[in-house]
Amino acid sequence: MSSPAGASSVDLRFPHLWQAEILPARPVILPARHFVYPRNAEEVERGALEVLVRPSQSAQPFLATCALGFRDPAVPTGLWSAPNPHEICAVSGGYAYMIDSTVPERFTMIPYRPVLQVRPVVDAGLLLFVGHRGIFAWGAGGEAWESEKLSDEGVTLAAIEGNFLRGVGWDMRTDKETRFTLDLRSGLRGA
Repeated sequence: MSSPAGASSVDLRFPHLWQAEILPARPVILPARHFVYPRNAEEVERGALEVLVRPSQSAQPFLATCALGFRDPAVPTGLWSAPNPHEICAVSGGYAYMIDSTVPERFTMIPYRPVLQVRPVVDAGLLLFVGHRGIFAWGAGGEAWESEKLSDEGVTLAAIEGNFLRGVGWDMRTDKETRFTLDLRSGLRGA
């Protein structure tokens, strides 16, 4: 199984209690603990991101095989630390997985397929996943909020100012770019 095409990102802005390494390919000899995300995924046959994770709570590392979403340089692949220091975010060709490093059987696949951008907002305690039409926010306790539809095709983040995220989305009816502001605490549109 080979890794997804394109460069991989690693963003460790949030404090974390694990170490991880993106492997160039699945090891010939699998470690004792090996987890496939999502479980029994046929997508793994198209390729996967192979990540060796070393949790701080356990001496035993595990291999995380994260199914590839898309082979497209426009979608991210890589690792991000998360608001919960035990969680690791692995993104494979736009498929995003939140994995609990202390209990690797416990994971969540972010519903956007694909995720087009991952943006850590440390001050707000959020990891933002940007899709074609909206934004999904993940906090220390899991899903924090999901925005309403912000665009018919493509969300662009412009700035984060205090508790507000400013961006632009395209409105199909008017064929114009429309500005939006979201309150990072609630995900609701602001002034």
